[in-house]
Amino acid sequence: MLHHVSVGVSDVERAAKFYDPVLKALGYRRLMEFLPYAIGYGERGGGPQFWIGLPHNQQAPTSGNGTHVGFQARNKAQVNAFHAAALAQGGSNNGEPGPRPDYGPAYYGAFVYDLDGNKVEALLNPPPKARLGGRPPWSAAKKPAKKAKKTKKAKKKKAKRR
Repeated sequence: MLHHVSVGVSDVERAAKFYDPVLKALGYRRLMEFLPYAIGYGERGGGPQFWIGLPHNQQAPTSGNGTHVGFQARNKAQVNAFHAAALAQGGSNNGEPGPRPDYGPAYYGAFVYDLDGNKVEALLNPPPKARLGGRPPWSAAKKPAKKAKKTKKAKKKKAKRR
């Protein structure tokens, strides 16, 4: 669904000193640079999916109240490393690494604020096992259509054609 996400920062090179080690903990790296204006991060062999940059209106950046970006991790160790790297780079804790049963039975995440107040998260949330057959859980249950009973007249008509 999403192609990329950008967050505004006050100083791209300062923000990069925060995001380089934080995103490296999740296996992401710098893929594009338009210094001093923006840097794009992503996975090797792909395009940038997360950008840090100066605001387009040349005003001071503001973090969105209620907005946050969640980065997919491959395992709990990456979530823990993301959180530790963020705090080591001057970020603020907004939720220690751990299970989040309210978000799902296998959800494991950690939340931090970057140097400009943007809320970022690393999470491990394996998708549920695919359902085989049946209807999707969101569809209304429908009874299967009944086969029409053949009338005596239809049976006789069919027999004559043979």
